Amino acid sequence: MSSSATATERFDAVIEIGGLPIRIRVDDPAFFRLLRERYAGFVTSSRQARFEFEIDLAPPGLISEDEEVSVRRDSGRWFLARGDFHAEWNASSARGRIRQTANPYSIDAVLRIVHTLLLAREGGFLLHAASAVRNSRAFLFTGVSGAGKTTIASLAPKDAVLLTDEISYVRKQEGGYFAFGTPFSGELAKVGENIRAPIAALYVLAKGPQNRIEPLADAEAARALLSNILFFAEDAELVQLVFQSACEFVGRVPVYRLTFVPDERVWEGIA
Repeated sequence: MSSSATATERFDAVIEIGGLPIRIRVDDPAFFRLLRERYAGFVTSSRQARFEFEIDLAPPGLISEDEEVSVRRDSGRWFLARGDFHAEWNASSARGRIRQTANPYSIDAVLRIVHTLLLAREGGFLLHAASAVRNSRAFLFTGVSGAGKTTIASLAPKDAVLLTDEISYVRKQEGGYFAFGTPFSGELAKVGENIRAPIAALYVLAKGPQNRIEPLADAEAARALLSNILFFAEDAELVQLVFQSACEFVGRVPVYRLTFVPDERVWEGIA
């Protein structure tokens, strides 16, 4: 990890998720230590960054905790807001500013939103899904809340490497699709490994009396995928790009319905 303090006592670190490095600057050393701990394994030694964000910590009570997520574009600038943060980002200048409460999970939300915007133009997306690497290939497991994403991640065999139990990072590269580890953990509270692997299959989860794997037709697979993609912006152009990306993904990656009993045997058919 590389970090430094500027003449104005601002500390910085480059956080690289999905192969996209973003520099974070803050003048509060205690909060900076929290960030380093929160993103351990994703803080890179590279001094190169695709974008930079300055963080200003707001005193308690200055940001409304009741505000819902809002992501909009105006005159070439993105404005991101929620109850615990307000952010502004200029994609052209590759710079932005975040005003937030002293909570590392606020910057978590900002980073997720920024990555969804970046990925939309590159044919990728963030997905509500657990994912793991086995035999050098990535397997993704998506579904509605309670379908079993955390369960199947917790049942993974010892030779599987967890990328995430909550938010999978899908990026189009080298003529195919790759899954990357993320620090965005769910109920397991375990940060994923910072590696990537080509995606072998996507499984749409359902619990049932026995283990069964069934291929899904492209239309049904696309509906299941779109219902679990994370995207927050009210932007018609990017929404259309995400839709096109989902359709292309299911046309190139096998998608199955995985009905399973919650025990280790479910992984016997996944390799």
